Amino acid sequence: MFEELFSPGALSALLQVLMIDLVLAGDNAVAVGLAAGGLPPEQRRKAIFWGLVAAVVTRIGFALITTQLLGIVGLLFAGGLLLLWVCWKMWRELRDQASAEEVAAEAAMDDDPSTEPKVKPKTFKDALIQILIADVSMSLDNVLAVAGAAREHPTILVFGLILSIALMGVAAHGIARLLHKYRWIGFVGLAIVLYVALHMMWQGHQDVVADLGYTAEYNEVMPDVLDIKPKAPAPAH
Repeated sequence: MFEELFSPGALSALLQVLMIDLVLAGDNAVAVGLAAGGLPPEQRRKAIFWGLVAAVVTRIGFALITTQLLGIVGLLFAGGLLLLWVCWKMWRELRDQASAEEVAAEAAMDDDPSTEPKVKPKTFKDALIQILIADVSMSLDNVLAVAGAAREHPTILVFGLILSIALMGVAAHGIARLLHKYRWIGFVGLAIVLYVALHMMWQGHQDVVADLGYTAEYNEVMPDVLDIKPKAPAPAH
């Protein structure tokens, strides 16, 4: 096992996996931090902890069945749709929180307690559901992205994923704390998660077209810059 880790091919694979994981773990940390940011400190820590547990389980689980996942047409697109739903929920919460803060500020200036905002507080269950869905979607994107880099080195794949989870946990705690001080950071984070969701849907729809064999027809009606390359045939064993 350890000899494999220090072989030239394994070290190259490890470097590639770490670079991919660090980028995608950052996106995942933003999503987790946003979802947990509206909770009290104690519940926030619990939500992030269970989110990390779910991220570990889903990433390793997906890594073990990568070949089967690659054979499911439209899976990446479906993951993007799920993440888009999470974005919508997060946007509603950020909007409500911003409105509540404006009303509270006006009430303080008018010294009128009757105008205090009445916003339904975020529950632990709501945050955990959002975190779990984001974990599943982003873990899928993560594992499919690193599958090529570590296809022949499953030990490297699992090691890199676990390390990225640890880094994600630290980042998620920091992001959640910052959201309590600077609400505008939430909208920046939401834009990042939205970009990931749209990118997954875009890449996923291209995969569907290629898998179904309609690449030529698609390229005829789309601008050249959006052309899809035909799917490469599987290597012969």
